This record gives sequence, C-alpha cells and structure tokens, in this order.
Amino acid sequence: MRSNTGEKWLEQRIRKYGPVSKLSLFGNPSVFIHGQAANKLVFSGDGSALASSQTKSVRMVLGAQNLLELRGDDHKRVRGAMVSFLKAESLKQYVGKMDQEVRLHIQTHWKGKHEVQVLPLMKVLTFDIICTILFGVERGSSRRAKLVQYFQDMIQGIWAVPINLPFTRYNRSISSSSKVDDIVNDLIAEKRAQLQHGAGGPRDLITSLVDMNNSQAISDGEIIDNIKLVMTAGHDTSSVVITLVMRLLSNQPSVCAAVLKEQEDIAKSKSEGETLTWEDLGKMKYTWRVAQETMRMFPPIFGGFRNALKDIEFEGYLIPKGWQVFWATGLTHMDQTIFPEPERFDPTRFENTTSVPPYCYIPFGGGARICPGYEFAKVEILVAIHYIVTQFTWKMCADNRFSRDPMPVPTKGLPIKIEPRNRNIGL
Repeated sequence: MRSNTGEKWLEQRIRKYGPVSKLSLFGNPSVFIHGQAANKLVFSGDGSALASSQTKSVRMVLGAQNLLELRGDDHKRVRGAMVSFLKAESLKQYVGKMDQEVRLHIQTHWKGKHEVQVLPLMKVLTFDIICTILFGVERGSSRRAKLVQYFQDMIQGIWAVPINLPFTRYNRSISSSSKVDDIVNDLIAEKRAQLQHGAGGPRDLITSLVDMNNSQAISDGEIIDNIKLVMTAGHDTSSVVITLVMRLLSNQPSVCAAVLKEQEDIAKSKSEGETLTWEDLGKMKYTWRVAQETMRMFPPIFGGFRNALKDIEFEGYLIPKGWQVFWATGLTHMDQTIFPEPERFDPTRFENTTSVPPYCYIPFGGGARICPGYEFAKVEILVAIHYIVTQFTWKMCADNRFSRDPMPVPTKGLPIKIEPRNRNIGL
C-alpha cells in the first residue's frame, strides 16, 4: 500500500542531498525542503516571505480568489469568514443533520448489498453532505443533479496539463467550472433575497457568507471561488480518509474491535432513530485516534508549493526571491525520530497529542493556513465510521491496491464484501 514512487523519490533525494535541495518543477526553479523546521517555515509567519502557489490548472479551475491563492489581509478576511461557519462552536447544530444524511446514504447504497466499492460511495456521501449542509441544496432538485455532474467534470481536469483545447480534460474542467459558477451565483442571489425577507432557521455556509457580504466582508466572486474550493477539498479529503480507515480496520482486527466497542457503547445509549450529538462525538476518542494514525501513515495531501516573495535564509541556504518552495506531508509523519516504528499502525501515538512535536503532524496543514474545514471533516469522518462499523462487517476483495492521483486512492475503488450486523438505525 505504501508503494508510492513520489515519496520514495523524495526519500532518495534526502539521502543524497540532505533536507534542502534545488530542482526544476514544471519548468520553474524550485527548492525542496524537509523536516520540522521546513514545515514551520511553510505554515507559520505572516505571509510576507512565502505565498501559496498552486498549479495553473488548479488556479484556473478554482478561481484566483480562492483561499489557496489569497495573501495577507485578503487571506485573513476570507479565511475568517469561512471559519465563522466551519468552527466547532458553529458545527454543533449540524451534527443531527449530518447524521440523517449518513443514515439515508446507508439505507440507499449499502442495505441489501453483498459487495460495494467504498471510495465511490464515500464520494457520493460527502457530496450529499456538502450540498445539504454547506449549500442548502436539498435532495431531489434538478439543480443538485446538475451541480453533481458539473462538479464531477470540473475536478477531472483540475490536475490536468493546462492546454485549453476542445475535447481535453482541462477544457471540460474549465467549462464545467463556469457552469458551477453560474449555479453558485444563482444560489447567492436566492440566499440574499431570503435574508432580505427575514428568513429564519439553520443557516448554510453560502447564506452565512452572503450575510457577511452584505457588510462588505467578502465579495460575490470570493464566495464563488471559495465554494468551489470547499466542494473540492471536502469531497476528496474526507472520502479518502474514511476509505483508508476502512481498509486499515479490515487488516487490524484488534483495532477494529476497539473501535466497534466504542461505537456500540454510544449506539446503545441512543433510543431508536435518535441522532448522534456533539457530545457523542466527544466520546469517540479512540476512533479519532485511528483516523489520526491513518492520516499519519497515508496523508490525503501529498504536499504543496509556496512562492518565495523575497530572499529567504533557511538552514544555511539562501532561497532566492521568485523561486518555488516544495514541501511534502508524509516525510515527517514517517520519520522514526518523531514517530518510533513509523511503519507500524498504532493509534495510541495520539493519546497524548502534546508528545507530538509542533509542525511534525500536518495532514491538514498548520499554523495560519491550517485547513479551515478541519472540524467539519472530523465530524463527517466520525459520523460515517459510526454507522458503517455498527451496521456492517466487511472483508476486503482481492484487489485493494492504492496509488496517488494525487491523493492515495484504491485503484479499484476498494471493493469489499459486506454483511449486516442486524441493528436498526431507525430510518
């Protein structure tokens, strides 16, 4: 499963050249940096030395005003607007709604089946959650069906070579991105009208951003680009992590048994049909450690790029202004001086998070640029695992190999054979 040529190539570079080395990436003069100090350089600071640098295809598909591209005060302002909805205090009221989405997904796509492909189903689930909770687009609407199709076409070319010719993946991605823009723009207009008429009830992310827009905290263009970013990050990251957790639980019977006990204890405390609560999620400590250890061994994000805004001195080297800085997530995760026996799956590593040095565990980034959707992803992962583990037993099918594209994904979607545990989830 760890047959990852990218990581092996970087490990070879470190052995040959040390933690800092220069190279050319996509035709750009670049420097690769590795280690705790490197991660701190990338994720800390005020953005005056390093700025996020995405590939042209990502920038063109998601838009120039997405959070990954913004700097300085603009980054702080837009990030603050996003976090105001995605922070833990705000998410508490949405746990029940997410619970309902997961149970409906299980009933629709898992019940009565003997074999399923985990990753495609987790992508369906995470997008359903995004549509309902973040966008307020209910099931069954033609708009939701169109949004799903356009989004799928959009992300197909997000990492493609940016040659905008007819019939290329990149061309289809750009075209679909424009169609997503149109749908989100319509949603913005509708949410604004609802706010003007004093509509009440739980808010979705778009409504919250539109309300801030009314006070000029964030523009419509920034809302559109960052909604596309949320769609992409929320859809891919959580679905991959849940899939990887299921794969690892299948190969770790004792770990799976401990997760099952923790989740069954919570399930037994609920009446039939009662949804999970924020307090229930707080009891899922071991399950979250399993997810953390999964992301340590198989981080969903391989790495990223920064652009040097000025000459930077680092570890005795000079990184010239204008050079691209490349960092990789998994290398500190698999450093035996930080995580002893790094190839061994051991969730107890995270019993005491203070034992993990700062900037060494970075599946969601770190510092001022830590993923604003971290808490949302955590809720999503825990609720999904709760219902899958308490409702089914499963065995891996023959082909469960993984590759990076650029996330660690099963080549066949992780096919598994499932059997029900015969517990009613109250649908």
